[in-house]
Amino acid sequence: MPRYKLTIEYDGTPFSGWQIQDNALTVQGALETAVKAICGEDVRVHGAGRTDAGVHALGQVAHCDIAKHFVPGRFRDGLNAHLRPHPIGVLSAEIVPDTFEARFSATRRHYRYRITNTRANLALDIGRVWRVPRLLDTDAMHEAAQKLIGKHDFTTFRDTECQAKSPEKTLDQLDVVRDGDAVRIMTSARSFLHSQVRSMVGSLVWVGEGRWSADDLAAALAARNRTACGPVAPPQGLYLVRVEY
Repeated sequence: MPRYKLTIEYDGTPFSGWQIQDNALTVQGALETAVKAICGEDVRVHGAGRTDAGVHALGQVAHCDIAKHFVPGRFRDGLNAHLRPHPIGVLSAEIVPDTFEARFSATRRHYRYRITNTRANLALDIGRVWRVPRLLDTDAMHEAAQKLIGKHDFTTFRDTECQAKSPEKTLDQLDVVRDGDAVRIMTSARSFLHSQVRSMVGSLVWVGEGRWSADDLAAALAARNRTACGPVAPPQGLYLVRVEY
């Protein structure tokens, strides 16, 4: 029974997240329906990251086992044909050893958060960025972000419904970069807690607006208390960019 590794992109806007749910459209559910249409099997598609409702992906990775052997390119094309009109694209399919696990074999996940720092209303990027009208001090945001680098107890930046066994994570990167009105926040780690990235981004925006200092952000981290967190950034600006193995 071959195991297929899938690299996938999707617009998360119409979906109730990655994880399959009863009576809700999800990315995982759409993929499993497409697999069944091709091979007639009920197959579980395992993802590298359980993105929330409204969150996008440029390089989500998943794996599935099916009894029938397909040429990887034909399997990819068949999935894409059956995924229409959902905004999901299977970029590649490849056969991998049965020891490969999309979630547990991952060594690093890379996320990007997009902010448009402008007072003008969005036109082309509705549902794909967070518009923040107040001018952000991105240098201050980047400096403060470095307080979160390393291994910490991230309880403050963890959703109350997070199911991770431990609140400790090691953050490898958290950079804030401006290009005109576009602000990008790039972060990477082996794994993240539920809502960790959006929670960190919302708190960094408070720094950029002058409501918090870098020391305030550090104090929020040290509090290890969800009530110490700033606002949670909306999902539409978040992208799962790449998963390393």
